[in-house]
Amino acid sequence: MQLDYENFTVKIHQKTGINLALYKEAQMKRRLTSLYQKKGFSSFSEFFSALNKDTQLMNEFLDRMTINVSEFYRNAKRWEVLETTILPELLSNTPYPRIWSAACSTGEEPYTIAMLLSRHIPLSKFQILATDIDENVLAKAKLGVYSERSLTEVPKEVIAKHFDRDGDYYKVSDEIKRTVTFRKQNLLSDAFSGPFDLIVCRNVLIYFTEEAKDVLYHKFSGALRTGGVLFVGSTEQIFNPGAYGLETADTFFYRKK
Repeated sequence: MQLDYENFTVKIHQKTGINLALYKEAQMKRRLTSLYQKKGFSSFSEFFSALNKDTQLMNEFLDRMTINVSEFYRNAKRWEVLETTILPELLSNTPYPRIWSAACSTGEEPYTIAMLLSRHIPLSKFQILATDIDENVLAKAKLGVYSERSLTEVPKEVIAKHFDRDGDYYKVSDEIKRTVTFRKQNLLSDAFSGPFDLIVCRNVLIYFTEEAKDVLYHKFSGALRTGGVLFVGSTEQIFNPGAYGLETADTFFYRKK
């Protein structure tokens, strides 16, 4: 079983550029075993043979591999800190902030950032880069159409201002959508652009090994301008920020020294 999985990770890396060895093995193996059994396969080698021939199955595999759980204002207290403490500080240093939402999933996060920023500066003064490894979620993000469940944490006045209701769904306004550029990116293997004033990467690092996290923290730090801030998820505290040229700006916010 172990050799079967290891061979699978090598073949997937060769075919897609995604290195599964950099993800926590027990979680990933459990998730993918559940998928191939559901599809009627009995081993990873059988599963890979099918993936090689079936684009739809490959897309489903990528969806299962990347954890696409997202909603607007997820962990609302942290967004409050971003708006009231972090953004005013950043905006005092630059009138045209550069922002990156990494592993953006279906787009709730970058659109949330845009809505918060719009309270402070005109929409024309910022552009948000939003990236993800999964082309399916990027396609959904570009549409900007969400169920009511995704908007549970969104203040009513924000819904009224930035969404258009269509039956049971809500569509992000075109003005907000225009502030976000979506692009495919593999965080672990692709180069990062920059320098950014704010990088938001939340609720994805927990799935990586400690070695992979170490590489990513160095890459994120390198992509920040001096004084720029990295915002991570509520289970992703960096216990040694100084090792990456960062310092704690607030809980889950790290400033480039």
